[in-house]
Amino acid sequence: MYTYYIGVGSNIGDRYGYLQAAVTGLVRHPDIYRVHRSSWYDTPPWGNVHQERFLNGVIKVSTSLQPEVMLDYLHTLEQEAGRTREIHWGPRTLDLDIVWAEKMEELLHVSTPLTWHTDTLQVPHPYFWDRLFVLKPLAELYPQLAYNGVNIYERIRQLKTDN
Repeated sequence: MYTYYIGVGSNIGDRYGYLQAAVTGLVRHPDIYRVHRSSWYDTPPWGNVHQERFLNGVIKVSTSLQPEVMLDYLHTLEQEAGRTREIHWGPRTLDLDIVWAEKMEELLHVSTPLTWHTDTLQVPHPYFWDRLFVLKPLAELYPQLAYNGVNIYERIRQLKTDN
């Protein structure tokens, strides 16, 4: 069993509708067992800053889907929302990224962080720890998360101080 924390964002058209459609799409998959979402946050763009503001959040799912299969399904949901990939970090109807994942060791009843590095997927997401628009909603769903020995709330404070 896997637990995925999926960053979700939109800055074109009905941002709220696209984020809700992502939640609905995850709920409808037969191999996804639980879906919880954070609050939605209105945020400025990151990276390519010359575009409209985003609506961002994080969705937590429990599933038996392997990481690459989960990523393929996320891409399907993006395509259903009319996502095109024309500009790196550019405007988008729907963006879904696995930002953090854990695997449940069934016999021990312990979750361990998942590290996954292929040409198509990196978990943890390479930029998640530097993005307030990911960390704030992630903290709602996983307040005890620590990465590289730093608690998520301490990291949020660090990033707020730097900006």
